[in-house]
Amino acid sequence: MVITYYGLSCFKVASGEFVLAFDPPSKKSSFKSPRFKADAVLISHNHDSHNGYDMISGKENTAPLKVDGPGEYELQGVNISGAPSFHDQVSGKKYGSNTIYVVEMENMKICHLGDFGEKELGAEALEMISSVDILFLPIGGKTVLDPESASAIANRLEPRIIIPMHYDKKELSAFLKEAGVESAKSEEKLTIKNKDLPEGKTQVVVLKPSIQ
Repeated sequence: MVITYYGLSCFKVASGEFVLAFDPPSKKSSFKSPRFKADAVLISHNHDSHNGYDMISGKENTAPLKVDGPGEYELQGVNISGAPSFHDQVSGKKYGSNTIYVVEMENMKICHLGDFGEKELGAEALEMISSVDILFLPIGGKTVLDPESASAIANRLEPRIIIPMHYDKKELSAFLKEAGVESAKSEEKLTIKNKDLPEGKTQVVVLKPSIQ
C-alpha cells in the first residue's frame, strides 16, 4: 500500500492498480486538488475543500465510484464502511454532518476521520473503527479536533500508525507533544505492508503534502 498526502484531508491510497481518493478539493476551494485516476472517491462532507469528485478521473472511460455518506460499499474485493458523525460538538448545528470511513485492503484497516469535530466517537463509529491499523487524524482545531482532543481520540482507538491531517505547523507541534513524540521527519509518502506495521507503541508518520 502506498499513501500520498495532498494537504488538508486529501489522500491517495494505492494498492497495486487499485486507487482510492479521499476528500479532494473542488475547483471552488482555495486548496489545490491533485489530478490522478482512481477507482473510487470518498467524500467526508459536502464542502468545497473536500467534495471535488469531478477533479479525479476514472479508469478506462469509467467514472470512479462516488462514496459520499454512511453505508457499506464493496469494490474489486475492497470493503468500505462509512459511519455518521458530526463536524462540530453541537450535533452538526454549526458545521453539519461528517462521514468517517474505514477501508479494509491488503489485510490492513485504514480509517479516515474526515472533519470529525465531536468530543467523543459514537458507538457505531467505535465499533467500525476497532482494531484500526492506520488512522488519518484531523488535529488542527477550529472546525475539527484540536491537538489535545485528537490525542485523546487516538489513545482511545490505539491505532498502529497515525497520519496527522488538517493542520498548520503550530498545531502539528502541539499534537506531537501531546502524543509524546519529540520530533518527526516529514516523509514524501508512506509505503507499507501488513508485516511492516509497528508493534506496541503507536507510530506517528508525518507526510509532506505533495501539493502546497
